[in-house]
Amino acid sequence: MSVSSADVLDVAMVVEQCWQPVPGGSATYVVELTRALGRRDDVRVTGVRAAHRSPPPADVRPDVPTRAIPLPRAALYEAWQRTTLPRAEWAVRGAQVVHAPTWAVPGTARPLVVTVHDLAFLDDPTHFTPRGNAYFRRALTRTREQAAAVVVPSRATADALLQHGVGIDRVHVVPHGVRVPQVAAAQVAQVRARLGLDRDYLLWAGTLEPRKNVGRLVAAWSDLPAPAPDLVLVGPTGWGDVRVPDTAPPGARVHLTGRLDAADLHALYAGATAFAFPSLREGFGMPVLEAMAHGCPVLTSAGTACAEVAGDAAVLVDPLDVDALAAGLREVLAAGTDLGRRGAAHAAAFTWDASADAHTAVYRQAAAGRRRPRA
Repeated sequence: MSVSSADVLDVAMVVEQCWQPVPGGSATYVVELTRALGRRDDVRVTGVRAAHRSPPPADVRPDVPTRAIPLPRAALYEAWQRTTLPRAEWAVRGAQVVHAPTWAVPGTARPLVVTVHDLAFLDDPTHFTPRGNAYFRRALTRTREQAAAVVVPSRATADALLQHGVGIDRVHVVPHGVRVPQVAAAQVAQVRARLGLDRDYLLWAGTLEPRKNVGRLVAAWSDLPAPAPDLVLVGPTGWGDVRVPDTAPPGARVHLTGRLDAADLHALYAGATAFAFPSLREGFGMPVLEAMAHGCPVLTSAGTACAEVAGDAAVLVDPLDVDALAAGLREVLAAGTDLGRRGAAHAAAFTWDASADAHTAVYRQAAAGRRRPRA
């Protein structure tokens, strides 16, 4: 159904995350959301970014036109936090709503929508740098004081926000979608050969940083009896001293691949015996959903947003208990294709079009000055 031009809502969205050295899941969110919103005729999104000489990598490039504010990223972020200037709508004339999909919260006189992925920096500040903690805290204060609406990807994050002073009338739980490519067997074989993966393997993917709990995962994997699969750790180094022990079950190996492009990562999901993601804190847990969508059996952390996303279609364990992790690894490896099929069926319910529907409804409520009724 087409709409008149008068009914099209203009949204300025901060897309600077796509230019970050480690874009992470937040950039995936920006890319997929802008792509889904671009299929609609009732909303028009324009990206706001800092000044850059080149576009971001193709797999994290926002699918909307962008407008630059003529400042480098560090200066722009500092200006937004200290002075609330320059305003986002100065770059996007006619914007009716401004959306900050990460903690880069711009100055604006328009209704402001902020996506809060998690509050992990409050749960355990030691998992972040002092500079990062200070930045996140200031952004949370701005969000609490100025946001017309706050989007969160999980009930876990919604509950955390409510505990820190953001009223329930402003909080909207909008799960992410998932979109994975079809991967041919030949592509899997090619990637495995290039990376030297000549055995079955257990996969993990993310940014190597303390809250990802990789050390305990490796310790639990080291306790598996032979024949154990290799362990493949995909992703860039974030921050902190994340040491990967060199102990291994007899005959098995740890493979550190570094950051891979999306095509290679999806090939590894498709070829994995199982996927393990025992993160201590996540706002959503996109790797869990991506692995499920590929039909890969999944282990993840009980009592977290990852468990909320996985439902009853994954093995859930206490991420702080290495023995429980080891038992869970044995369970997920034994579960095989049956658990993989359940996960794929579960993941099919998460679509970016549904997420875009919900985001558009939030934008319109914010533009109209409405909030959700209090429960």
